[in-house]
Amino acid sequence: MSSDITKDTWDAYCAKELRVLGPILQKLGYVLDTEQPHITGERYLMEAATNGRKLILLGRRMKDGIRVVIKTTPDPEGMRGLEHERDCRRILQKINFAYQIFLSPEELLFVKKGKRLIAIQRFIEQESTFIARPLKEQFALSLKAFKAQEAAHATTYGHKRLISRTFGFMDGRDYLDNFDKFVKNIERELPEESQLQRLLKKAKSFLLDNRETIEKYNGFLTHTDFVPHNFRVKGHDIYLLDHSSLRFGNKYEGWARFVNWMALYNPPLAEALIAYVGLNRTPEESLSLKLMRIYRLGEIIWYYTSTLKKCSGNLHLLNQERVRLWTNVLEAVLNNTEVSMEILDDYRQKRDVLRGEDEKIRQKDLH
Repeated sequence: MSSDITKDTWDAYCAKELRVLGPILQKLGYVLDTEQPHITGERYLMEAATNGRKLILLGRRMKDGIRVVIKTTPDPEGMRGLEHERDCRRILQKINFAYQIFLSPEELLFVKKGKRLIAIQRFIEQESTFIARPLKEQFALSLKAFKAQEAAHATTYGHKRLISRTFGFMDGRDYLDNFDKFVKNIERELPEESQLQRLLKKAKSFLLDNRETIEKYNGFLTHTDFVPHNFRVKGHDIYLLDHSSLRFGNKYEGWARFVNWMALYNPPLAEALIAYVGLNRTPEESLSLKLMRIYRLGEIIWYYTSTLKKCSGNLHLLNQERVRLWTNVLEAVLNNTEVSMEILDDYRQKRDVLRGEDEKIRQKDLH
């Protein structure tokens, strides 16, 4: 279990791992970069929220200098995670739908050395970050990705055993039960936040009242963390970097995560995607998107609430601001309104002041 990770223990763990890894990788024909942004900043909080420690590192292949991404762990739970991600990549290619929309970085090495698993893939160079691209191109790429995921629904039944064993399923009851846990956990940790408690109760009632709609649009392939740091774009091709977040669930769960993220980072794109569903699909599908947005907002509010006891100083203050931000987004979604630019600008200013320099570097590389 990784729930006891602190910034100090994570930094010490990474330093030790890098010392051990250097010689092992050199024998395999790879060398690590001097700077490793993916293990710095707030990464330790994500590790604390999962089972099994795993390092994501950058390096080069010695014989030709090509850039690579190295994922490695000596942790049994971490190994299972890397093996699961590899299985997801392989099974995705066997499902009879337009999987060519989602390309995978070339696997260069997947090997166990002693009690350590090392997975190496080619680094995908991209001309620019997703956010830096024109809005029209962002819209086209994201819509293309979501349509590809939806196309898997028709063949689900023919591959049910294969899919359920690898990707897993979420049904309507799972979504409702999970949201109930988010609410109870937040109430326990933040009993003084009366506005948040009120919104969560309203959200829970709304989900319960519309459980048939949640269930109706289940059984679709969805990437539960489809945001720019989990994919890269080269030309017109989308390369998935995280296959472990694929599962079968509500058609709009992946949309919801993406739209919520864009509500902060690129509101016009979020609005365009919501408008697309409203204009081109049934009112019930627009409702399904709203329900999934509410579900994912409960999840992210709980995540940042859970980090408050694991951090201090500026990061603690920043995560309090994040709880407030996503609370405001939840209120806007429930009321069918948009978050004001004043709220977004106020959060961004505070974030930029409170965020550590190493996290700024890590985020720059992610987007």
